[in-house]
This record gives sequence, C-alpha cells and structure tokens, in this order.
Amino acid sequence: MARKKKGRPLHGWLLVDKPKGITSTAVVNKARWAFQAQKAGHAGTLDPLATGLLAVAFGEATKTVAYAQEGLKTYRFTVRLGIRTTTDDAEGEAIATSQARPDDAQIKYALLAFKGDIEQVPPQFSAVKVDGERAYDLARDGVDLDLEARPLYVERLDILDRPDPDHVTLEMVCGKGGYVRSIARDLGEALGCHGYVADLRRMESGGFSVTQAIPFDLLDQIRETGGDEYLLPLAAGLSDLSEVRIRAPEAARLRNGNPAPVTYAALDYGDEALAVVDGEAVAIVTYKAGMLHPTRVFVL
Repeated sequence: MARKKKGRPLHGWLLVDKPKGITSTAVVNKARWAFQAQKAGHAGTLDPLATGLLAVAFGEATKTVAYAQEGLKTYRFTVRLGIRTTTDDAEGEAIATSQARPDDAQIKYALLAFKGDIEQVPPQFSAVKVDGERAYDLARDGVDLDLEARPLYVERLDILDRPDPDHVTLEMVCGKGGYVRSIARDLGEALGCHGYVADLRRMESGGFSVTQAIPFDLLDQIRETGGDEYLLPLAAGLSDLSEVRIRAPEAARLRNGNPAPVTYAALDYGDEALAVVDGEAVAIVTYKAGMLHPTRVFVL
C-alpha cells in the first residue's frame, strides 16, 4: 500500500521576493513549510547574493517549471568596474585590478556587442556540470576549468544609472540560461578595466513580476494564519501557451493519458497548448491532425 504523502495537496504558484544571503532552495523549503504543501520546486535559481523574483511551484505546477523558465527574464544589476574576482561577483577574491574607468559613451558602445544572439562562457563558480561534477565544486578544489561557451539571446541591455566612476547599473532582458556574472565579467574585459557583479535583482521571469511577489518574511505569518490568497493558479506559469477549451469527455481521455479529438483549435500541426475544461487546466497537449496528445497531465 502506497504511503500517504504528508502535507496539503496544493497546486499553483507563489511568487517570493528573495532576500540577499539565502539560497533559492532555502526559500522553497520555507514556502513549503509555510503552506504545509506536499510538493514544491522553483523556476530558476538565484545566487545567494541575488535578490528579487523567485517563482515557487506547488504540486502539479512543478510539471510546468520547464515552460515557465522559457520566457524572457529581466535583471537589474550593478557592475563594479576596475576589479575582477574569482567568482565574478562580490563573494570572490580579487584576481586582477585596473585604474582605467570608461565613460558612459564607451560603456554604451561596448554594450552593443552583448545584444542579440551572443555566446557566453559560464562563470567558473557555476552549476554547470563537467564530467558529472558541478563546476563550483571543481573550482573550490582549485581546478582551472575550460568551460564551453553557450548561446544566449539578449533582447535589451541598457544603462540605468552611473552613480560614480566605479559603478554602472544596467538592466538586461534575456532568454533562458543567461549568467549575469558572465555579462559583468566580459563587459569589464571589453572595456579594458575588469568588472564583477556587485548587486543583482531579478525583476521579471516567464510572465511573472516581482511586483506580484510577497516578502520572504511574510512566510512566518502565513504558517500561522494561512495565505492561500497569495497563490496564483497552475496555468499562470503557462502564459505563453494558447488555450484550447474542451468538454468533459475529452478531458477524461486526456487525464487517462489518451489522445482526444478537438473540433476546432487555432493551432498548427505540432503546436503545444493548454487544454482547459470549465476554467480548469487539464493537460499540456500537442496538436496533431485534429487530435490533442497529452504531454503533461495535471492531477488536481
């Protein structure tokens, strides 16, 4: 007999404004504890030094994390010019310095090379796997890694502020898989002065905004008094998918893992969509010749 899961069978999203100094996993664990949820995960890790939007998925919403991560992300970050560190952020040790300080015009010109489809090498201290091991573990052991460059789409990268010659604050809108620390490092090298991320905040990700997020400290109160009003529906993480409205018989077929016919769908062959019955998400489906084929079925 299967063991009954502990906690509430909760399904949906909670947006948390992550504070500096804790891991994304710690935020997820605290959210799960606060809501007494059976299952929780998150859509996109933030480094301990970073703050801002962390989307926590409960229950069946964890099946949609990969889709929520596909959307564009907005970051605001401050680059400390004149120093390069081992970690490309403020936690690392300085390994190179420069007295050179570019002016605003030089920075704006250098930023042009970081827009559109670019290639970037992940930081030595990153979660990239090398021969089955995490890069940050190898880097801590003193291994000098030759990491491969990875593609990144940058829709926008602009100067927001220049508080002093040593610092420049930028805003970047980019696709999945971007390392802000790599942007800061490579920008510093392009300017001939070195650089690292001194401050980083995620503003938006996959249709979610930090303006919707609750303070991390509110989780203690939620544990005592409840807070389901802060939850977003499971479908909130699927804003990029078209909706297909179906009837109860078709919903039953999809929930059993079987294809279901659809009389009308504004989809092309092979398109993915969200099948909905009476406002409730049933499954993520692939459309093929008048049939909906389930790829993710939600058991609510």
